[in-house]
Amino acid sequence: MEYFAKYYDIAVIGAGHAGIEAALAAARLGCRTVVFTINLDWVGNMACNPSVGGTSKGHLVREIDALGGEMGKAADHTTLQSRMLNLGKGPAVHSLRAQVDRRAYSAYMKHALEMQENLELRQAEIVDLRRNTDENWEMRTALEAVYTAQCVILATGTFLGGKVYVGDVSYESGPDGMFPAKKLADCLKTMGVETRRFKTGTPSRVNRRTVDFTQLERQDGDERIVSFSFDSNEKIKNKIPCYITYTNEETKRIILDNLHRSPLYGGKIDGVGPRYCPSIEDKIVRFSEKERHQVFIEPCGEETEELYLQGLSSSLPEDVQLAFLHSIPGLEHCQVMRTAYAIEYDCVNALTLRPTLEFLQFDGLYGAGQFNGSSGYEEAAAQGLVAGINAANKILGKEPFILDRASSYIGTLIDDLVTKGCSDPYRMMTSRSEYRLLLRQDNADRRLTPMGYALGLISQNRYDAFLEKLRLIEQEKERVNAVTLSPNEALNDVLVSRGTSPLTTGAKLADLLRRPQLNYEALTPFDTTRPDLPPDVLEQVEIDVKYDGYIRRQEAQVAEMHRLECKKLPDSIDYTNITGLRLEAIEKLSKIRPENVGQASRISGISPADITVLLIYLEKNKL
Repeated sequence: MEYFAKYYDIAVIGAGHAGIEAALAAARLGCRTVVFTINLDWVGNMACNPSVGGTSKGHLVREIDALGGEMGKAADHTTLQSRMLNLGKGPAVHSLRAQVDRRAYSAYMKHALEMQENLELRQAEIVDLRRNTDENWEMRTALEAVYTAQCVILATGTFLGGKVYVGDVSYESGPDGMFPAKKLADCLKTMGVETRRFKTGTPSRVNRRTVDFTQLERQDGDERIVSFSFDSNEKIKNKIPCYITYTNEETKRIILDNLHRSPLYGGKIDGVGPRYCPSIEDKIVRFSEKERHQVFIEPCGEETEELYLQGLSSSLPEDVQLAFLHSIPGLEHCQVMRTAYAIEYDCVNALTLRPTLEFLQFDGLYGAGQFNGSSGYEEAAAQGLVAGINAANKILGKEPFILDRASSYIGTLIDDLVTKGCSDPYRMMTSRSEYRLLLRQDNADRRLTPMGYALGLISQNRYDAFLEKLRLIEQEKERVNAVTLSPNEALNDVLVSRGTSPLTTGAKLADLLRRPQLNYEALTPFDTTRPDLPPDVLEQVEIDVKYDGYIRRQEAQVAEMHRLECKKLPDSIDYTNITGLRLEAIEKLSKIRPENVGQASRISGISPADITVLLIYLEKNKL
């Protein structure tokens, strides 16, 4: 028999990476918040690779941290190995990645939720969701408890209507053997939520004792470890190495001979899989000319012998998986602890969401994470943070919090989802941003910490430390533009050895730093007036000086973008009444309901001519 349990300001359904950040943000902003999860033991679970960051994803984690989120701190606390990727390229694409302890990460996040004021953590499956006549949302659990909340955030990950595939075997399931959220999936469809079917997968896990490491390439972490959190006090150490091996022609033969047994190629899976993280059978087919594919062998934790085989996601039958694993050097005698599988799940069409991640059709209902069609822990956490902030701001009567494309990768991610949509699981990449020289991971605090402080998610002590960092950066930039280095034999020897021209007259330190071949380290013996500064301050100064011209050019592009973003489009506009708009433009503008002309210009199918018509209409009607 149903009974009324409790009222909250905000309810979060799901305690994965999106749900965690959403719940923490909402509670920290003063809202009475509850987060529901099917199983408390899997809060913050890493159903796929236990790693945080990576190319462009490291940017997202540092932005989450700069705004006051938790993911960066959790990753720093549980790091097994840390590496900075793409150091051979420019700073715009440098990305931090850490292999983390899977169970320790989950425990850290569960404890963070348990200790947070204004937040309750409940193990319960939500099976029904509806809007009451009092305009609150009502949720019913499988145990017939009824909860109400003013706002609800759906952060269901891959649980919603989840179905697992391994060869000919398929069954309803969430990730890692959890039961799926089937009734909630049916409920959302009945409500009229526009859903689609996506797919993702994960590789086998094997026992470390049965791996022959003599045949593998060892991959150690960086000597100088950089933390994800700008506020970190963690003494981060590399604890466990990773390894690399490769598939071969025998692996390829086994997979091709059994391709007919793959549910992916047999037509059993309807969901669309991630384009940039294909299964091993998909890679063998799509890149048939390649003789081998790289496999990263990575630890799942410090207190477990489980190893993750990155690059070998599969939905082939278990016997085929064993056969192709045993064909790979170092894995000939490996014992499989968890079989690889593909999982199909429901997600929303993100074009039905606002930039705040609130539904266009349902007031007070928000989506975040894989529910919105994205893939990846970092993308999920970023959306959860924004959804939690906006749900809280709605209740507190504050302005919506919307990050634009020039402010962050988070803004780019959300704008892509709600403006362009996605036909397959969306993955963040540096190439998706037109402003990536401005949106580096190293300056995420300079871009976003003032926003986090204004929101109330950054403490006064942390903000004061941030302001001191800014002061040191500006002071050092003034110094390098004032200090002149005179030509001498030792300095010129260094310049010539690095492939740049020697000095014949004095040169400003800033001008020398602008040379691509030079950096602070090379000039240290000759820079006698430099104060003792933290490495992150020196890094910011060097990048600002070296890339000054390019940065100014991108800032001009941002100014033009902001001009269009300032042209607001009232939600009440009837696009069918605007003379001159093409039918395709009317249809898409009416469905997506862009917030401003800038967002409208990025909708697929909207032409420059349509934008001109909109601008004329706004001017004519004084909007």
